[in-house]
Amino acid sequence: MKPILEIDAVSKQYLIQKSGQQPYLSLRDSLSNAFRRNNKEAFWALKDVSFDVKPGESIGIIGKNGAGKSTLLKILSQITPPTSGRITARGRIASLLEVGTGFHAELTGRENIFMNGSILGMKREEILRNFDAIVDFSGVAQFIDTPLKHYSSGMQLRLAFAVAAFLENEILIIDEVLAVGDSEFQKRCLGKMQDVARSGRTVLFVSHNIGAVKSLCNTGIVLQKGQLIFNGSIHEAADFYQQNSEEANGLTKIFEPDERYQNQNIRLVKIEAISGSGSGLSITQKGLFTIVFDCFLEGINLDCTMEFRTSDETLVFHTGALVSQNEDSQKGRYTVSFELASYYLNAGLYTVTLIFGKNQQELLFAAEYCYSFSIENDAVIGTKSNHLPGVLRPNFDYRISHTPID
Repeated sequence: MKPILEIDAVSKQYLIQKSGQQPYLSLRDSLSNAFRRNNKEAFWALKDVSFDVKPGESIGIIGKNGAGKSTLLKILSQITPPTSGRITARGRIASLLEVGTGFHAELTGRENIFMNGSILGMKREEILRNFDAIVDFSGVAQFIDTPLKHYSSGMQLRLAFAVAAFLENEILIIDEVLAVGDSEFQKRCLGKMQDVARSGRTVLFVSHNIGAVKSLCNTGIVLQKGQLIFNGSIHEAADFYQQNSEEANGLTKIFEPDERYQNQNIRLVKIEAISGSGSGLSITQKGLFTIVFDCFLEGINLDCTMEFRTSDETLVFHTGALVSQNEDSQKGRYTVSFELASYYLNAGLYTVTLIFGKNQQELLFAAEYCYSFSIENDAVIGTKSNHLPGVLRPNFDYRISHTPID
């Protein structure tokens, strides 16, 4: 079966104005510079990007700001042409890049559905067939014959997404539509996109919400500075991005004490996670966590609580230690350490929040997302390293019995 989309060595170049121009120029100089190209420099938003998309495949496009994600989607949507390269599409393409583009404030919700649907490529009979579902999904049935200028921004957003989401094109391109609206609306959007993906249509999805990308897509590509640097399963792509991103959650794996991590009660000194061999953490090795802090209070029951989360904010576990009991704490430096068992956490990036309390009731200090660490995938079955979904990666001792059947 041929790919439904073929992206072959696609590049996009922009010319940007050079900085450092003289602030005061004569009219003659300004007009002269307007016709020169030597005061501009080339910027490659995309460079030789190639990959194929199979029919019914859901691809997550991952990368930090400026990686070229939106540029790629605009080229695929024929909003802007590539500088070089070729795209072959074997199906109608629908895009949710600018939700609400083409809406008119003076027209009613009903009129905007027909106008916007036509702009997005829907035929009138297609709009009529989906009209009730669009209105129901948007939740604006009571105001469907009211001019759009009287809608709240949230109502306009829901209606715009509903129109675009019910397009029946074979290829659907989505850019960050889940970054807007309240949490309930975002969940409904994601649910609708999952229904679209499960229906067998092809989906290309860009989002900084790695959890949403994982739930919607089965394949992932990673872009960096306009180049494709990884293409594989969505879990492998997400792990690759998170472990290689310079800005993963704004954190580094080396804890550096500063004023953010202290108050009049507690000062964090050190947070470290290493394997038993002293190297990075992996699935098959035990890990040692060490937390060093100064306490400026005495005569209290002191506790230290740790919350571990995945990069998409899923709480993995919540644990803690009673540092002192019977109100016998003393001013000074404390070290809390514990061992993380092998075959416990799956490969991926994790963040740590520390909470210090008094008598397990009063908050003394909280350091949110103060540390991050990654678990490498070194689990091997046969001769091949394998990736499994999920947060935990247990290695149970199984007992197997067999009884013959006559």
